[in-house]
Amino acid sequence: MNGDCSVSKFTFTFVFMLTLLCITEKSGKEVMSKGSSGMEVILASLENSRDVQTTLNILYILSELLTVGRGRRMGVFVSKGGTGILFQILTSASKELPPSEELMLQLHSLLAKVGPKDRKFGVKARLSGALNVTISLIKQNLQNAKLLLPCLQVLRVYSANSVNAISLGKNGVVELMFKIIAPYSKKNTSLLKVALDALGALLKSKTNARRAVDGSHVPALLALYLDWHRNDARHRHMLIRKGLLVCLRNITNIKLGRKAFIEADGMRILYNTSTECLPVRTLDPLINTSSLIMRKCFPKNRLPVPTIKSAFHYQLPHVLPVGPVAQLYSQPPGVDDVVDDSDDNEETEAETDTDNEEDEKAHRTLNDDIETDLNKLHPTKSPGRPFEELRVYERFFLELSEDFQGYNFEGSKGASSTPSSGSLSSSSSSARSTRPIIVPTAQALSPKHMATPDGLKGVKQEGSPVSATRHIQSPLLLGDIATRRVGGGGSDCGSEGAEDEGGEGAVLEVPDTALLLPLHDPDLYVEMVKGTRSVPQYAEVAYPDYFGHVAPTFKEPHLERVYGVQRSKIFQDIERLIHPNDILDKVVYDLDIPRVVPFTFNSQFESVLNTQWSIQYEYDLVLNSDINSNHYHQWFYLEVSGMRVGTTYRFNIINCEKSNSQFNYGMQVLMYSVQEAISGRPRWVRTGTDICYYKNHFARSSIAAGGQKGKSYFTLTFSTTFSHKDDVCYFAYHYPYTYSTLKMHLAKLEALRTPHIYLRQDVLCETLGGNICPLLTITAMPESNSNDHICQFRNRPLIFLSARVHPGETNASWVMKGTLEFLMGTSPLAASLREAYIFKIVPMLNPDGVINGNHRCSLSGEDLNRQWQNPNPELHPTIYHTKSLLQYLAHIQRAPLVFCDYHGHSRKKNVFMYGCSVKETVWQSNISATSSDLHEDLGYRTLPKILSQIAPAFSMASCSFVVERSKEATARVVVWREIGVQRSYTMESTLCGCDQGKYKGLQIGTRELEEMGAQFCVALLRLKRLTGLRNHQHLLDLESDIIGTHSPTTYVMEEDEPSFLEAIDYSAESDNEDAEPENEHASNECFHLSLPEFNHHEL
Repeated sequence: MNGDCSVSKFTFTFVFMLTLLCITEKSGKEVMSKGSSGMEVILASLENSRDVQTTLNILYILSELLTVGRGRRMGVFVSKGGTGILFQILTSASKELPPSEELMLQLHSLLAKVGPKDRKFGVKARLSGALNVTISLIKQNLQNAKLLLPCLQVLRVYSANSVNAISLGKNGVVELMFKIIAPYSKKNTSLLKVALDALGALLKSKTNARRAVDGSHVPALLALYLDWHRNDARHRHMLIRKGLLVCLRNITNIKLGRKAFIEADGMRILYNTSTECLPVRTLDPLINTSSLIMRKCFPKNRLPVPTIKSAFHYQLPHVLPVGPVAQLYSQPPGVDDVVDDSDDNEETEAETDTDNEEDEKAHRTLNDDIETDLNKLHPTKSPGRPFEELRVYERFFLELSEDFQGYNFEGSKGASSTPSSGSLSSSSSSARSTRPIIVPTAQALSPKHMATPDGLKGVKQEGSPVSATRHIQSPLLLGDIATRRVGGGGSDCGSEGAEDEGGEGAVLEVPDTALLLPLHDPDLYVEMVKGTRSVPQYAEVAYPDYFGHVAPTFKEPHLERVYGVQRSKIFQDIERLIHPNDILDKVVYDLDIPRVVPFTFNSQFESVLNTQWSIQYEYDLVLNSDINSNHYHQWFYLEVSGMRVGTTYRFNIINCEKSNSQFNYGMQVLMYSVQEAISGRPRWVRTGTDICYYKNHFARSSIAAGGQKGKSYFTLTFSTTFSHKDDVCYFAYHYPYTYSTLKMHLAKLEALRTPHIYLRQDVLCETLGGNICPLLTITAMPESNSNDHICQFRNRPLIFLSARVHPGETNASWVMKGTLEFLMGTSPLAASLREAYIFKIVPMLNPDGVINGNHRCSLSGEDLNRQWQNPNPELHPTIYHTKSLLQYLAHIQRAPLVFCDYHGHSRKKNVFMYGCSVKETVWQSNISATSSDLHEDLGYRTLPKILSQIAPAFSMASCSFVVERSKEATARVVVWREIGVQRSYTMESTLCGCDQGKYKGLQIGTRELEEMGAQFCVALLRLKRLTGLRNHQHLLDLESDIIGTHSPTTYVMEEDEPSFLEAIDYSAESDNEDAEPENEHASNECFHLSLPEFNHHEL
């Protein structure tokens, strides 16, 4: 009797507490407040309770407490061991026959609330035996929706643990869930939604996904989705429809699931239902998930070319035993691009606990590439080669021993040369081929569409048209080109007389760009082309390279991304799969087999690209691999002609390799119109609409990928229209800058030299392809040959600059052009800079790659910026000899004050620098280091900080000074580590534009790139003023003041752009266009592009 009385009092007490909590929120706060023992009392009472009603009362109280202020209160509950107590009570109560339904309901309801907040929830459930209890309850209460709902909610949390998901699958829970989900009904929709969530979580396990396939549940899921789609006309149950799609998405993560999806006609079902959803913006989550599933299940195909190896081959003097080239040479014929089973990556699941996805994400975000070996992080000068071997490089440093005796400084004021200068212009063309050089497809320009200066009168043209013209004689331009006869009759442009077609007196009136481009000379350019050796033996000159480029005066803002453009490409791609007979699939252009079609391509000139074509108004282009490789595709430069005015053409480059691109963030391709050039506007302009960059359904095998997992390709797609009839247009990834252009610019700069400038051009070495690699020395002439002046001349600090090691990074050459023009300029700042430093410059480290249109490599098939640790003198001559120059300087104690390698970056905006810092590398890793390990001069930050203050395109926030293992063989790291140059940098210039400063929202052009090169020079002058201070402590204080050491630069990850507004995983999407062809059958022609002298890549 006393026992019953005690239980009644206990029950009454908790009923009173529950009532109090319901009446006032203050009581709940007091129970959960810091320092209060209220929660411990409640949990102790719950654990010791032996009465069902008392237990229920306590559970009611906990439910009320945890419902309000869920986050913090849940944390307190979990930290006090509440989850374990609930599981203990659950397993104990399940042993009662029959168990209390109300108790089970309340326990599962509370567990469903607590589970997502307890990181060890899944482990606790499995160890306590709660999994089996819940499964048993679900099986026994399939018709009891009231109890079934909280059980499914808890099951959903259980399944988030990978080990639990596998265990539940073994116990038949996957099959059980398919008994619960049902066709369209207005009843129990909440229960169905939770059941689908739980099933989706279970199917993340590949083992469970295979069970679903084996149980023939893929057709059932598709049927259910179609049923809900048809009946949910008012879209009130979108979450249920989304849950069905999530289940399909997880099943199709495995190869068997994708096969079952295709066999069940899933592509057609999801395509049709998604198309019907398109008009309703709120259904975008369904469309996006359907798109992802369809894209994933789209059959992976090989590229529509016989081989993914380069169309050109260069026989190397020898092949290293290991490396990508050795792998390429060892591949048997015919298997270089076969998609094999290894591409599915269906490895056996590891039964390890992953209770919290956030923990996994946090672990993945740690950069495993950061160097953690402190011995490698501390620069140690390593000569590498004995000085006797390096003494031969003394001849490249004549300025360090020049005494200028016998040089007439007074007479030199009117002279035009210096005694120590050399020239490349003569050697560049000597002993070279004298093959005829022509401008290609000039016949596309007809006389009646040729504009002349007279034809431009009274018409206001945008930009600054070139007013003068020059007459170019045949046979430089071959074919039926637009011509005017010099003298005799003065016929206008519109005349079509037969006498104007061809004839030995024919000339082409073209703009004289020399008025606006002092460093450009078309005739000189052609001479330089004659001395350039290419593997394909290019014999044509592209119009843009011949005419030159005058930067437009108007602004070119980032292109605003159209919502849904990426999705539309996917849907059209899928439509092609569903309706293959609507496609006319034929090749219209190939490097090896040119075709004559109304709309024609050409890629047979220096720095270009190989292509293949697609439909009448839509073309698929395939980029040629770098020579001696089977990959590296991004750069392109090609010519088109025969276009219809006003017609929209779509171009799809279908074998890009980078996983993301600035084309998704406002960048456009570049186009050059010959008609515009002849009309007085010779310039590259940004063009293209509906631009998108995304993963497509083409792939290369694990064999082609060097034994790694097979890789998918990406598509760059854009549309454009043409304004002029009979025009010849060029498209390029970025502003082209050929090797011949460099030689022309160097010759023109030498001609502009004044007697006060010391300029010497040396041939550093000859490349594999037989082209010369220029080395420039620029400084100021000494004031006289007095000892003091000669001493000052010899002891100037050295600055070592290089560029274009990656051929596709043409923007690096434009920045270098700005630097060279500034150094050779007549401004007081330029004169001061020359008096302050001696500049050693290698303006193009990879001439062969540039000439032959490679994207990343040299003729050796290797990335030269990964060869600095141990360059081979035969295979990597430019790197070998450039490093030897630096080693020689280190030996004679004249290491450069600054080393900077100019690059371009395809996935970031702005201009920024990568440098090397022990301290900042340690900050970004988990290694422990002493204060002495972290001691370093902050001088490495001075130059980028100065640039951020004076160069509008430069962003200090984008800079990084972290040393990574994958970059240990790059110029920046090797020069820092082995040569001991503290200020060793890579300067990266965007291909797109800026998102800060003066140029925010604008695409970058050659004017801004050249300005960046000039501002780099100005920054060096400011750096000289700082490093010239004799008081070293004062220097450190000043640098600290400039730098602002309170906020170290954080490590810049590879992807720094936000997600797209359209919530699509672009990496799982396909390539497709939404152009509707005018004819009945869309022709999907494919064309194989090759890149000869241009290409683009980042460090």
